[in-house]
Amino acid sequence: MCRLAAYLGTEIPLENIIAKPKHSLLVQSLDAQEAKLRVNGDGFGIAWYGHQTEPGLFKDVLPAWADTNLQSICRLVKARLFLAHVRAATTGATSRDNCHPFSCGRWAFMHNGNIGDFCRIRREMEMLVSEDYYACRKGTTDSELFFLLMLTNGLDVDPQAALHRTLSQVIDIARRRTTGEKPIRLTCVFTEGTRIFAFRFADDAQAPTLYLSECLDHGGRAFASEPLEGACARWRPVEPDRLYVLSCEGAEVHPLKLEQPVFAA
Repeated sequence: MCRLAAYLGTEIPLENIIAKPKHSLLVQSLDAQEAKLRVNGDGFGIAWYGHQTEPGLFKDVLPAWADTNLQSICRLVKARLFLAHVRAATTGATSRDNCHPFSCGRWAFMHNGNIGDFCRIRREMEMLVSEDYYACRKGTTDSELFFLLMLTNGLDVDPQAALHRTLSQVIDIARRRTTGEKPIRLTCVFTEGTRIFAFRFADDAQAPTLYLSECLDHGGRAFASEPLEGACARWRPVEPDRLYVLSCEGAEVHPLKLEQPVFAA
């Protein structure tokens, strides 16, 4: 399982989330406390937003703790909104193209978890992705494919509806193509550069962890796989089966509504 963090607020150095806190994302890459694997060393990535609508990306296959460039960039680069991810690979080889976050246009997306029996449903999922968005695909992960399917389903127009449609399609395909022995577990965070969307979902009720803080220093807000200062009152668990929409005004929470019945066509 991977670890991730996302920040929205006043412009701060990336290191204030990724490197400086007591239990920063960099610390979690070596010593995760709420994941199956304590070490997340199969690459890392950052997506940050500046004066342009599309994010900047920095990704590599080195373990986050071993890349001195990462710490230097995090110290010098400032952003008002950014996503960061350290990877423990479950699907797809260890390569730069398979490192999160993934981006397409103004959107950036990252994921912790996996789609069970992905090899059995991958082809049918790929067939649902539009040609334009399929051209954005660079890697081989279930995460990137889920992102492109959300884009196909109208992420630019209605993020909530696109998520509901995509989840419903994936669940429907999995029910028809697999035995159901391997679960679908999705903790995802994504953004178009002004808001951060996040949700936890698992068909076995064991979605990977995610926490939210709305009272960081300088008035910032953040999601993280594990509280960045360790257990404390200013971090609360993100409820499963809910879509959180984080803006400068605060967090809105919406129930996930899966389409029934689903026709993957």
